[in-house]
Amino acid sequence: MKKFQVSIHFTMDDEFMTLVPAHRTYINKLIEDGVIDQYVVSMESQQVWITFTAEDKIAVDRYLSKSPIYRYWTYDIDELFLFDGQHYRLPAVKLN
Repeated sequence: MKKFQVSIHFTMDDEFMTLVPAHRTYINKLIEDGVIDQYVVSMESQQVWITFTAEDKIAVDRYLSKSPIYRYWTYDIDELFLFDGQHYRLPAVKLN
């Protein structure tokens, strides 16, 4: 499996806000299933960043298209070469 970073720009209206709970349910399922590693939203810039684990960009696009708020998005999908961070490291050893 490969890692992908999706950068999303979104617009909002009243209907958008009514679809957010269903969208969060969908995103939570993808997180629980190990498809999404990270999901970050900035309301200030109206952007979302999602890190996916998937076979290819087509699979990522399929996941994105199933979101209830998909029509409010424009996005780019980039395959990642390296994905590392604190949560992917072994815990530090602490001697008692």
